[in-house]
Amino acid sequence: VQLQAFGGGLVQPGGSLRLSCAASGSRFSINGMGWYRQAPGKQRELVAINNSDFSTNYAASVKGRFTISRDNAKNTVYLQMNSLKPEDTAIYYCYAKAYNGITIDTYWGQGTLVTVSS
Repeated sequence: VQLQAFGGGLVQPGGSLRLSCAASGSRFSINGMGWYRQAPGKQRELVAINNSDFSTNYAASVKGRFTISRDNAKNTVYLQMNSLKPEDTAIYYCYAKAYNGITIDTYWGQGTLVTVSS
């Protein structure tokens, strides 16, 4: 399973960005997708999860500002980020839990940089 993320960039504080991440490959089914981020000098942290039943969970720091959604038919997860703050600056990594016919494994995308700055 390969994941490719899109949508990062430079945005001013208070602005919005939408990230997307598409999974591709053969003979797999998605069991949940989500986003982590890693800011310079900090550990990777969970941002948002879209679970296998499409329920969602968010980090406290982004709740109310970010919205995660998933299109199961396209094997794609989205992260709508509103009211962005400088502290949201990070590399955002998408992941997917996918059943490959034998086991459920976790797969990672390459990361996309989000910079919030005036």
